[in-house]
Amino acid sequence: MSDHVDVLIIGAGLSGIGAAAQLTREHPGRSYAVLERRAASGGTWDLFRYPGIRSDSDMFTLGYRFKPWRGDKALADGPSILAYVRETAREYGIDEHIRYGYDARAASWDSDTATWTVTIEHSDGESSEMTCHFLWATTGYYDYEQGYRPDFPGEDSFDGQVIHPQHWPEDLDHTGKKIVVIGSGATAVTLVPALAESGAGHVTMLQRSPTYILSLPAEDKVAQRLKKVLPEKLAYAATRWKNVGVSTGLFQLSRRRPGTMRGFIRKENAKRLPEGYDVDTHFRPTYDPWDQRLCLVPDGDLFRVIKDGRAEVVTDTIETFTPTGLRLASGRELEADIVVTATGLQLKAFGGMTFDVDGRRVELPETMAYKALMLSGIPNLAYTIGYTNASWTLKADLVGEYVCRLLSHLDAHGLRSAVPVPDASIGEQPFMDFAAGYVLRVIDTLPKQGDVEPWKLKQNYFHDMRTIRRGAIDDGALAFR
Repeated sequence: MSDHVDVLIIGAGLSGIGAAAQLTREHPGRSYAVLERRAASGGTWDLFRYPGIRSDSDMFTLGYRFKPWRGDKALADGPSILAYVRETAREYGIDEHIRYGYDARAASWDSDTATWTVTIEHSDGESSEMTCHFLWATTGYYDYEQGYRPDFPGEDSFDGQVIHPQHWPEDLDHTGKKIVVIGSGATAVTLVPALAESGAGHVTMLQRSPTYILSLPAEDKVAQRLKKVLPEKLAYAATRWKNVGVSTGLFQLSRRRPGTMRGFIRKENAKRLPEGYDVDTHFRPTYDPWDQRLCLVPDGDLFRVIKDGRAEVVTDTIETFTPTGLRLASGRELEADIVVTATGLQLKAFGGMTFDVDGRRVELPETMAYKALMLSGIPNLAYTIGYTNASWTLKADLVGEYVCRLLSHLDAHGLRSAVPVPDASIGEQPFMDFAAGYVLRVIDTLPKQGDVEPWKLKQNYFHDMRTIRRGAIDDGALAFR
């Protein structure tokens, strides 16, 4: 294998495989490699193994634009998504370009040669270097080593088992066990019905405060009908556009008329819960819809296990662990054999990789995001981060298209590098306008965004289609050499 490639992709997950596929489609003559720290491809969908793991976006938008999703479920399970990603890798010959056990730790840019030198740590303890002309980070922004795990009073006194979903034991037998799941986000609302329906004695979702939860049909009936009358690619594209429109409309309604959306969600939840259920205590957040990500549950499975008594929701805070479970601030005791801390994830930008440009260390908070896919002052670097209010892959596809267009522009004009350069008059804002805890905990360590385009992050696929897919490459914000 060569130690130099034209394009070096970091990460062999959903984004990295998609990036390599688009590069193969648009630039078949370019050499590339994909570095993967772990021993297997698939990223999130290979790492997370907890019961019931599934997408929280429909697969007609979480799937790649260029490869139809052929499954029946709109909200698919983790193994099915992993199979889809790996099938894509096989179809485009990407497997031959992935180097496993390669952990990219640092990248150094040299302007004289227009080359990145990437320092790599190997799983066997050795280290090496690779060079490339263009570096593409598709690592996402989660810390793959550990999730967010607060310290709980008295935890050492607990006689049962404490598990974080990111490190689910393969041999765990939860049959007949009393389980408390701490959390109310996407992981918790996935785990609770999955555990309840697979043999747990009883499952309690313990939350400090509620999250907006909305039921979605497990199968997309429109997609099923379209498959019967249209060619596969056309049916997929039509369903994809339909789902983009629906999700965008719901988001816009949430932001412009939050009271209307709040009432709609409450009504939908109430009709799936037992008569007389305290909806406002357990399913009515204090914030507006989409201030944080809205959780989707297929066919109301969470509400179903609550209604039939196999699970319950408790809204309270933990006073202390006890030998037999948890004592809450209200004085209530929750018995537990297993406690699952679905308390969230941690962010780690670029997988912890550091950068320097011509010998000067780059501090991420001093950079500004350009179109949420490049960073000011760092040449020939792109990164893939998805939307917080829609499918991750919608944005990942657009980033892939942009990188391919940028490479074509460099070729056509005899250029070797491109770097975003913001005007000094542009104001700075936090990188994400999102109130999720995992963002707020690290917001000061992330790049900034600007107060005007193309430096301002837009969580809007239709807007980004115009600016990223079709906008001019030479827009005055990039400096070429």
